[in-house]
Amino acid sequence: MNHHDPTDGLHCLVTGATGYIGGRLVPELLAAGHRVRCLARSPGKLRDHPWAGAVEVVRGDVTDAAAVAEAMRDIDVAYYLVHTLGSGKDFEETDRRAARVFGQRAEAAGVRRIVYLGGLTPPGVPEERLSPHLRSRAEVGRILLASGVPTAVLRAAVIIGSGSASFEMLRYLTERLPVMVTPSWVRTRLQPIAVRDVLRLLVGGAGLPDGVNRTFDIGGPDVLTYRDMMVRYARVAGLPRRLIVPVPVLTPGLSSHWVGLVTPVPASLARPLTESLRHEVVCREHDIDRYVPAPPGHPLGFDEAVRLALRRVREARVTTRWSSAAVPGAPSDPLPTDPDWAGGSLYTDHREAVVDAPVDELWRVIEGVGGEHGWYSFPLAWSVRGWLDRLVGGVGLRRGRRDAERLRAGDSLDFWRVEEIERGHLLRLRAEMRLPGLAWLEMYAEPDGDGRSRYRQRALFHPHGLLGHAYWWAVSPFHAVVFGGMARTIARTAARRGPESAR
Repeated sequence: MNHHDPTDGLHCLVTGATGYIGGRLVPELLAAGHRVRCLARSPGKLRDHPWAGAVEVVRGDVTDAAAVAEAMRDIDVAYYLVHTLGSGKDFEETDRRAARVFGQRAEAAGVRRIVYLGGLTPPGVPEERLSPHLRSRAEVGRILLASGVPTAVLRAAVIIGSGSASFEMLRYLTERLPVMVTPSWVRTRLQPIAVRDVLRLLVGGAGLPDGVNRTFDIGGPDVLTYRDMMVRYARVAGLPRRLIVPVPVLTPGLSSHWVGLVTPVPASLARPLTESLRHEVVCREHDIDRYVPAPPGHPLGFDEAVRLALRRVREARVTTRWSSAAVPGAPSDPLPTDPDWAGGSLYTDHREAVVDAPVDELWRVIEGVGGEHGWYSFPLAWSVRGWLDRLVGGVGLRRGRRDAERLRAGDSLDFWRVEEIERGHLLRLRAEMRLPGLAWLEMYAEPDGDGRSRYRQRALFHPHGLLGHAYWWAVSPFHAVVFGGMARTIARTAARRGPESAR
C-alpha cells in the first residue's frame, strides 16, 4: 500500500496524455504541485510538449497488463482518459478489457484513487437504447467503481473548449451554414461545460476523501438545446442570426455524414457525437461542488466558454485538439526504416532539388506545409484526394494544423500525422487517409555548401494485397505533377524567402 504525506504533492498517472483532455490535464497537475507519469503507446508523441521534461513516460497500452502494472508502481492517483470512440466492431469489448486491466492493476499496486472522465447519460433511458459510445462509457465507469479502488467517475455532456471535437463541430456548423436544415437532435436539451471547469474538477478529484466511490454529474450553469447553442455561438462570434430548420429524416448515420461534410470532424468521430445527442443529458446533481468548491466566476457560462475558446483559436494558442489522439483505425505498423520492419513490397517516389537558400530557410518552408499553406503543388489534386477520403469515412484534408508555424511529434496535419521531426533536418509524415496499405512522406533539409541547401523528398507506400499494388500503379502517373511539383515549389519558395528574410 502506498503511504503518502498529505503535505506533499501526489504521484499521478495519466493515461491518454496524447489526447485532447489528457494533454491539457498534465500541465494542470504539475502546476498543482503533483508529480506526473504518463502511460503512452507512442512516447515520442509527447516529447515536444512544453511539459515533456517534467514528467516520466512509460511505454504501453491500457490493455497490456504488464505495462499498466509498471506504470502503476508508487502511484497515488490514476487518471483513466482513454476511449476508442466507437471504432471497429469490437470496440466495446476492447474498452471493457482495458478497464478491467486498469482496475485490477491499480488495486494490486495500492493506488489510492482512480479518476475517470465519462459521458453523461440520460435518466430513465434503458441502457440498450443508448448509443454504443455512451453505453460503453457507462460500462467502463461501473467496472472501475467495482475495482476495489475508490473511484470518481466524472460524467460530462458537451465539452466547450478550443480544439475540442464538440466545439469544432458547433463552430463549423454555425459559421459555414447561415441557413441550416438540421437533424431533430438540435432540439435536445444539453448541459455543456467549459474545458477549464473539466480540468479544474479532474485536478480536484485527486484530493477526494478515501471513502468516496461514486459518479458525479458535471456541467456548466446553462441548460440549452443544440439549436440554442448555435444561436448563441453566432451571437458571441459576431455572425448574423442563423436560420435553423429541424427535420426528422436525418438518421444518426446520415447526421454523421452531414457533419463530416460541413466540418473538419470526420464521420467516424461525428457518429458517436451525434448519437449521444439523441437523448436529453442534463445534470441530476452537483454534489462535486461539496468536495471541489468552485472559485469565483466558475463554472463558466456557455457564452464565456465560447468567447475564451474563440480567443485561443484566433490567437493560435490551441494547445491540444480533438485530432491530437490517433484516428480510430489509423495504421500503427512499424516504419520501413524500423529494425523490426517485416519486409515486403515497398514502392518509393524520390525527388531532390538544390535550393539557393540556407538550410534554415528551407526548413521553415518544410515545417509550414499543410493547413492554410497547402501542399505546394496542384491544389485541385490534393482537394480531390481529400474529398474522396471523406466520402469513404476518412479524415480528409480539413483537420488542418494545430499551429500555423510549428509542428511537433504526434500533431495531425490534414490527413497525415507527424511521425518524426528532427527540427531543421527531417519531417516524416504517416498517412491517416483511407488506403489499401501504409504510406509515408519524408522531407529533408540538408546543407549543400556556399550558403545553399539540398531538399530531398521521399514518398513510400507498402501495399496491402493486390488492391494495394493496383492503387499504387493507378496513381503513379500523377506523381510527377503532385510530388514533382511539390519538390520544385518548396525549393522555389525557400529561395524566394531567403532574400526577403535577409532584408
